[in-house]
Amino acid sequence: MGLESALWEATRPAFRVRYIHDPTSTPRVPLYASYGFATGPTARAKLARIVRKAPEVVVKVTGRQRGGSHVKAHLDYIGRKGGVDIETRDGEILTTKEDVAERAAEWSDTLQWRSRPTVSSVSLIFSMPEGTDPDKVLGAVRALAHAELSDNHDYVLALHTDTPRPHVHLTVQAEGLDRTRFNPRPVQLNRFRERFARELRARGVAAEATPRRARGQGIAGSSMALVKLRARLRTEGTRQITQSDRRTNEQAIAVARGQEQLPPFIAAGTFRWQEIRRAYEQTADALDATGQAADGELAKDVRTFLDKHQGMNATPAVFAAHHARIIAADQSKAALPAPDRPPKDHGRGR
Repeated sequence: MGLESALWEATRPAFRVRYIHDPTSTPRVPLYASYGFATGPTARAKLARIVRKAPEVVVKVTGRQRGGSHVKAHLDYIGRKGGVDIETRDGEILTTKEDVAERAAEWSDTLQWRSRPTVSSVSLIFSMPEGTDPDKVLGAVRALAHAELSDNHDYVLALHTDTPRPHVHLTVQAEGLDRTRFNPRPVQLNRFRERFARELRARGVAAEATPRRARGQGIAGSSMALVKLRARLRTEGTRQITQSDRRTNEQAIAVARGQEQLPPFIAAGTFRWQEIRRAYEQTADALDATGQAADGELAKDVRTFLDKHQGMNATPAVFAAHHARIIAADQSKAALPAPDRPPKDHGRGR
């Protein structure tokens, strides 16, 4: 297996991929350009970013707004009620409450016969780690939105820098000019991630967009709603935890005690990670075979990466291992003999 084919096998997305083959190649190697896959020197650069842990971009759908009042409330939120610029598709800034209300009315569902309003807009968030230049994050999202959406959908952008991670809220009018509706699915979100990372790299920001499993990480299991709830509880300074986190801990303790088994998807993820490891090993072998010093260094980094990721790092498995260590430590402590204590001297000091 060549370098490009092995790297594709290690980093291909989780959703079902439609393969396109080059009929002139032997063997017939799939063409991955439509999924942002790189070949040649660019493939080496992608591999280097993965094993040397370039920052991973985050792209998530945060909500869907129904009706004008809901859209207006969302725009007020991302605009911090006038404290943050809301940039339109045409580069204008919504500066007043009237501007925001007018945009919300334009996007609202005008078909009065519906029993309930349909989705008027879809909101997404594009985020990068702490320390990333916020203006470059905004520029990357602006370029992405123009290339991917501007020909059919209206949208607005808002840059937030009030958290350590600079992020941009992108809100898209659901109904397009051709009446098709914006409803991003895994394939489109994957393309957005790859485009976001590419636009950041074009602006001098190291960034990559690979599936979690390609980095030895399993399913995190945290929805946007859960992340927001955790943040709110931390802000309130309470010791309360979410029901989801409580159930996760209870299951992890039961697994550590041998009373339950890990969910089936953990075993499936572990099996997939072993396949990915073999693909990375084949990639390293292909690099060594070139005899180039730079390829040899990259092959060494690939093997170091694999040494640090022996197993799939999935949240349930991590929690279970954590509680297993605690239980083992408690059992070891209980098995130790009690230390001898000197008899107490009840005599009076002289």
